[in-house]
Amino acid sequence: MQVPPTGHDPVLLNEILEWCSPHDGQLVVDATVGRGGHSLALAKAIAPHGTLIGMDYDPRNLAYARDRLAKSDLTTQVRLFHANFSELIEVLRQANHPRVDLILADLGVSTNQLFEQEYGLSFSNPVPLDMRLDPRNPLTARTIVNTWSEQKLATVLYELADERFSRRIAKKIVEARKRSPINTTDELADLVRSVVPVPRGSDRSIPIDPATRTFLALRMVVNGEMENLEKLLRVAPDHLKPGGKIAIISFHSTEDRLVKHVFRSAEQTGQLKVLTSKPIVPSETEIQANPRSRSAKLRVAERL
Repeated sequence: MQVPPTGHDPVLLNEILEWCSPHDGQLVVDATVGRGGHSLALAKAIAPHGTLIGMDYDPRNLAYARDRLAKSDLTTQVRLFHANFSELIEVLRQANHPRVDLILADLGVSTNQLFEQEYGLSFSNPVPLDMRLDPRNPLTARTIVNTWSEQKLATVLYELADERFSRRIAKKIVEARKRSPINTTDELADLVRSVVPVPRGSDRSIPIDPATRTFLALRMVVNGEMENLEKLLRVAPDHLKPGGKIAIISFHSTEDRLVKHVFRSAEQTGQLKVLTSKPIVPSETEIQANPRSRSAKLRVAERL
């Protein structure tokens, strides 16, 4: 797959603008700025009197987005913060805006993160087994695969990535590391491929690599993705204005189940109204243009 000129194409952009209806004068939070695609569209939609508050865990992508937005001749006020979306309360406090009109979070990684070597996420090339989106994070995937118990590895693969062969993979990892440490992404990917069969009968033109779920689970653990999402979903509704909206784009079932559950619970308590009875998915046109968008699901709720 080729990396887009900006490093990433924002997914479900038209659907976000349609369902969230950002307009002039609003306060909008892009909790996952990434390469700035969603932020740029939102900033234009709330111009000239609106304010965009953006945050991202990855300082490299944040620096790129800052430069991209600065060169876009925006009249919107833009304030960017190096922070995880779990730190929403602290960011809004610094921005002096306790309640906002829209909170958007795109839970997927940027395309550039998958291919740039310093992230250690690619299993196509021999790069250090890292997976940290923020280099300040002390935990790496290398530490996990070389020190965690077989049972703990299997549990993580199964619970976070629905990996059916989790026990087989965990056993293989532990056997391999007894001979020598697993240091690179290609080493780990080859280990997984050696025990996980390639899916048959798939209707995809390009079958999913057997290592995909293992890498997904490890990335989620390294970056605390589920814990951070739980915190965002817990605190975000309290920081929406009446009529304000929260929009979450997820890319796999573990995330989507959590978003669905939290939104429904908040609806039952009268805090939110769920606007999307079923998740919004990309059009065939978008999937053709951006195959990575095919698993995206958008859910939107409104503060009552």
